[in-house]
Amino acid sequence: MILCEHVAFSYERGKDVLTNLNLELKPGFVLVVGPNGCGKSTLLRLVAGVEMPDSGKIFINGTDLWAHEVEARSQLVYFPEYPDLTPYASIKEILDLVCRLRGQPIKTGADALRETGLQHLMKQTVRELSNGQRRRAVFASCLVGRASVILFDEPLEGMDFQMQKKIISWLGERLNDGSTILVAIHTFQPLLPLADQAVTIRNGQAVHHKELPLDQQQKRLFLEKLAGS
Repeated sequence: MILCEHVAFSYERGKDVLTNLNLELKPGFVLVVGPNGCGKSTLLRLVAGVEMPDSGKIFINGTDLWAHEVEARSQLVYFPEYPDLTPYASIKEILDLVCRLRGQPIKTGADALRETGLQHLMKQTVRELSNGQRRRAVFASCLVGRASVILFDEPLEGMDFQMQKKIISWLGERLNDGSTILVAIHTFQPLLPLADQAVTIRNGQAVHHKELPLDQQQKRLFLEKLAGS
């Protein structure tokens, strides 16, 4: 579960992105939609703990994200739109670190690299990889452990068809496991069958649509309207 209480955030003083945002997300698949610049990525960065709110609190499964960081962060995974990885570390070194942080055997990282087709590149540094390979490496890190809060920002961008299918399949499995999944995406059609909720940001506040139409065409039209509003 994700709970945001009276969250405010700005990148520049006097230019608020989020203002007194309140949002409670229970297990399910939530699409974050809306026009560019409305605050979709910012919301995910705040929930992931990448950015600290100027005011308010964020809870991950009931744990205060900033009061008990280790416990809260151990329950989530974050796939950013733009991978920000240490350029001189090898992929194996990064996955080994992820395994240690999540209390998983090192073998789990090797399995994740094999699952994402990166096993033959494990000794290469991040700076030697293409953007698509870097995004695969970030997705591989998400496969380590069993986090119950999943935050993905444009996860299908820059991925080939087979990897897109793998990501969608994995998200479907995690949804069936009872995870809370929050995905910001422009082209939401591939994820349409999974989505059961939607959030958009308007005037710095979250509008939560707790139920989406069951009919897929009606759902698509509804989300398209939200995305353009």
